[in-house]
Amino acid sequence: MADLDAQKETKDYYLDVPVRREAFFLKGAMALDWGMLNRLSRIFSPASGRTVMLAFDHGYFQGPTSGLERVDVTIVPLAPYADALMLTRGILRTTIPPAYGGGLVLRASGGPSILKELSNELLAMDIEDAVRVNASALAVQVYVGGEFETQSVTNMTKMVDMANRYGIPTLGVTAVGKNMVRDAKYFRLACRICAELGAQFVKTYYVAEGFETVTASCPVPIVMAGGKKLPEIEALEMAHRAVSEGAAGVDMGRNIFQSDAPVAMIQAVRKVVHELTPPKDAYDLFQTLKHEQKKG
Repeated sequence: MADLDAQKETKDYYLDVPVRREAFFLKGAMALDWGMLNRLSRIFSPASGRTVMLAFDHGYFQGPTSGLERVDVTIVPLAPYADALMLTRGILRTTIPPAYGGGLVLRASGGPSILKELSNELLAMDIEDAVRVNASALAVQVYVGGEFETQSVTNMTKMVDMANRYGIPTLGVTAVGKNMVRDAKYFRLACRICAELGAQFVKTYYVAEGFETVTASCPVPIVMAGGKKLPEIEALEMAHRAVSEGAAGVDMGRNIFQSDAPVAMIQAVRKVVHELTPPKDAYDLFQTLKHEQKKG
């Protein structure tokens, strides 16, 4: 038992120091609980307010696409350079080292393959399993304007309700079908719907005209989807434009793991996203790192 007689009288109440109230760095997060904010901090860097997510969840509907035939060989070496990984629970359990300390954004919707109507998705992950694997966020595809629009939106709202109970953020992913127009008007609509219905952040594509209106009209952070493979300099330019126009980071897959030098490319992307390094300078870094890695 403690010696109460020897206990000194407390005196340092710092009466002249105001109570510290530190605002969270992401927009739209003012009313979120501590656990959800902590999980978002695993995805977004508190220093820059942005993220470099590495997307390699393509196999959930495409199978072993180019560059993802052996995730243990092509992706695991990239993981230390990513703020967060965008992946499926199957790949997480089978391939990602448990010591990985970054964010984990798990694909939580699915169903059809590329052989079927992609918008016909359902929820494909139980919330208890998300807790079990320590997910930082759960991603649900939303097909605004698609054949199964209402179903996919409902998938997201159900996930929001379930994940909120456990303090896990939901990422609304705006999907674009073959017959949909990829313009700012469409993405303003799709992103706003996701945010209005509870998604804590949204993933969407970049458009050259009006992207700043997409980010401005969405009350939660937007992460830019990498999309199809581009030449490295063009991918860096797109990432720079996106963050300069309000995106809170990027979620790139093919533009990194299908690069000639993926480790060099993800480091160049980090410079653009977190330091707003001009694309040309980031590309020069990519070339330097690429040559160094080849020599090594």
